[in-house]
Amino acid sequence: MNTINKITLAYVVGVAMGDGNLSNPNGRAIRLRITCDTKYGELINKITSSIKELLPNNKVSIVERKKTYCDISCYSNKWEQWLDWKVGRGSKCDQNIRVPNWIKNNKKYSIECLRGLFETDGSIYFDRGYQMIILVSSIPGLATDAFEMIKNLGFNPHIYKITTSKRHRFNIRLSKNVGEFIQQINIQKS
Repeated sequence: MNTINKITLAYVVGVAMGDGNLSNPNGRAIRLRITCDTKYGELINKITSSIKELLPNNKVSIVERKKTYCDISCYSNKWEQWLDWKVGRGSKCDQNIRVPNWIKNNKKYSIECLRGLFETDGSIYFDRGYQMIILVSSIPGLATDAFEMIKNLGFNPHIYKITTSKRHRFNIRLSKNVGEFIQQINIQKS
């Protein structure tokens, strides 16, 4: 990882953990596919350019899935090493993926990873006139890591475990100093 931009990689790791999946459809190279709502054109461009920065010699494709969704896709046998989860061992939830330690142990990388997570699986909303931000995940390890990274940045998030008919869901919510958090993480979802 010496020659790659770790800040960009930390962001892509967050995006992939949020809305990405790995597969090996051709039996030769691992494909990262990130599903994105087409109404977020700037986000699609940002994700695409970030992947191109990491893998300048690899093709990055945008494939329309439905009228409102597209997949950003790129093949590389580096994905499993970079993302720290494996093809063929079940879903991200089944593997209970975690944020890699090199990200968790570094403030700059944590910020980038959190940006990727919030831009894919997060929401900014108002509740009784107060701005709130929430990150939703069905992956216990990822939820714990995100909660801890937010705390390590000096904020006081809350984590809630919600049981659904299929599996548990974890909501990591921040209700105080939300504007400061959004500014520090620099969330841009447009």
